[in-house]
Amino acid sequence: MRGLGLIGLNDSLLRACLPREQGGNGVRVRVLLLDPDSDALTRRAAEIGESAESLAGGVRLTEARLRELLADGCDIQVYRYRMLPTWRLIRTDTTMFVSAFDAGWEGHESATYKVMETPHGPLFRGFRRMFDAVIDGAQRTV
Repeated sequence: MRGLGLIGLNDSLLRACLPREQGGNGVRVRVLLLDPDSDALTRRAAEIGESAESLAGGVRLTEARLRELLADGCDIQVYRYRMLPTWRLIRTDTTMFVSAFDAGWEGHESATYKVMETPHGPLFRGFRRMFDAVIDGAQRTV
């Protein structure tokens, strides 16, 4: 949604995993951020008791920080989407970590589930398909 705690700030959870000195070392990063000009952002801000201006500012800050990673040689793509966020997904190869957004809480406050890719497992495939569909309808900004 906003991504500050995950990847937007210097001490964010996933930022240290990006080997910037090696030009990304083959790591491809795709990030979906809630469009700061969307009605969905205004609704989400109300759900979490934050002003739309503040939430939009956080999204724009994350986008700017991710643009800096691109300048440092990381293989990064950033997209803006316009639908109300439901799922928080973090994927590394064949493993996803999934939590949910809902009125009154952020994704990091939700229980997180580890979903593994298996030959007949529907959850990994379903979340991967949903993520790809959101990217298809999103606007790339970085």
